[in-house]
Amino acid sequence: MYWFDTQKHKKPHFHARYQGVEAVFELDGTPLEGTLSPTALRLIKKWCQENSCAIHEAWEKAKQGKELPWIKPLQ
Repeated sequence: MYWFDTQKHKKPHFHARYQGVEAVFELDGTPLEGTLSPTALRLIKKWCQENSCAIHEAWEKAKQGKELPWIKPLQ
């Protein structure tokens, strides 16, 4: 998430990179922009399910321009 990225994407969202390619997703893992592999999409969906509360809390901090907390990756 980038706290300053409010003009391009009005919806709550985050950016994900996989194998050098970046895409933008809604907080539930639905793609908004860009194309990643089916494997990456599956991993992102799973990460969103496991970290839903933390992702939403991070979005609230991003809107306020506050430092974002680290959200654990998939294990």
